[in-house]
Amino acid sequence: MKRLALAALALVAAGGVAMQASAWGNTGHRLIGVAAVRGLPDELPAFLRTPGAAAEVGELAREPDRTKGGGQPHDRERDTAHFVDMNENGRIMNDQGLSIDALPRLKSEYDAALAATGIEVDDAGYLPYAIMDGYQQLVRDFATWRVLNAAEARERDPGKRAWYREDRLRREALILRDMGYLGHYVGDGSQPHHTTIHYNGWNRDTPNPQGFTTSRQTHGAFEGAFTARVARLDTVEAAMAAPALDGFDLRLRVPAYLRTTLAQVTPFYVLEKAGGFADTDARGGAFVTARLAAGASELRDLYILAWRDSGDDAIGWPAVKVDEVEAGTADPWLAMYGED
Repeated sequence: MKRLALAALALVAAGGVAMQASAWGNTGHRLIGVAAVRGLPDELPAFLRTPGAAAEVGELAREPDRTKGGGQPHDRERDTAHFVDMNENGRIMNDQGLSIDALPRLKSEYDAALAATGIEVDDAGYLPYAIMDGYQQLVRDFATWRVLNAAEARERDPGKRAWYREDRLRREALILRDMGYLGHYVGDGSQPHHTTIHYNGWNRDTPNPQGFTTSRQTHGAFEGAFTARVARLDTVEAAMAAPALDGFDLRLRVPAYLRTTLAQVTPFYVLEKAGGFADTDARGGAFVTARLAAGASELRDLYILAWRDSGDDAIGWPAVKVDEVEAGTADPWLAMYGED
């Protein structure tokens, strides 16, 4: 509970400024979502490749922060999805914790493994599982949309065709929402403070030979007000990496992504100590741009990969294969509409 308690204290100290308890602030999350959608290739559905869709995902990427404060159990289960606290070796919390490269299949197994070493699950966070869960949900969304879209195009019965259309439009709204939610957690994973035990100033319970700041204002000041001042969509898009889509394995990709961000923790503190986050110093802006671009690049890739994975999926009950419906060799009516 230490991380959550410190976030609350920082919020009070800042006079209730919400950015102190968030991940990237509103600007960062918006930019990551918008840049990722604007980078989608033509193979994805046309309804996603519009300015309106990009803006919608950018807004919905803020939603996991905006829904905080509902009480328990709502908040505790969701708040710990925004981070995973690793030490410099990539182990959760300390050297007795799990390695980010050897995560159990289920979150319940992760919780049990942490508890067995005396680590509080609420302190550790479970960001990798939030990203994996969001990806898998999006695959199901896309699979459902593909079936509905193909069935609508072929259906000759006017009543069934109308229902397919209505359900396709419902699914498009859900897809945008779920893209936003996945975007939030992928965005959190690009912010170094969301991958480290040094999440708000260097951890005061660990050695600090380089004399890095221990200020409890470090986290919020960086991702909130500073990012809002220096971040721009055009520079983020220009810094995005080329798509990396080959050899995809979700359970390997997510830890590797978070390790890459973890490697930026010490560079952040070195830069902060050198005054790099003063408004007149270009180094701070470059650091922000690089981190936002990393998040947008990863998010764009996960959107593309989820779309591709959905083509091999089966959906509904009784289940129908997406490729068979798209080929016109399977009728999905009962799978989609249902048979009581």
